Amino acid sequence: MLRRLAPILCLIALAGCATAPPVQEMSDARQAIAAARQAGAEQYAADQLKQAEFMLESAEGYLQTGTSNGYWSARRAAVDAKDTALNALLVSRSATNPDP
Repeated sequence: MLRRLAPILCLIALAGCATAPPVQEMSDARQAIAAARQAGAEQYAADQLKQAEFMLESAEGYLQTGTSNGYWSARRAAVDAKDTALNALLVSRSATNPDP
């Protein structure tokens, strides 16, 4: 009986995750943007930093809808913002600490 219910319970759990606000993803994006700024991204990777900030603003807008689709879009935008900010961070670190 439990084996038959396991897939259904997994689907319910996944659905619950999709409808929860992406708190961790938003926090990760904010931290990555802050780290990029501290590394000098405003000077060395300004376009990427601005793009990451725009993505985070978009995520915040999606979050305001309070719907599962909005949460999913916010999660995706926050992850993209984090990835873009980390890219800006790497560019900035490379510019300020070139390899010998």
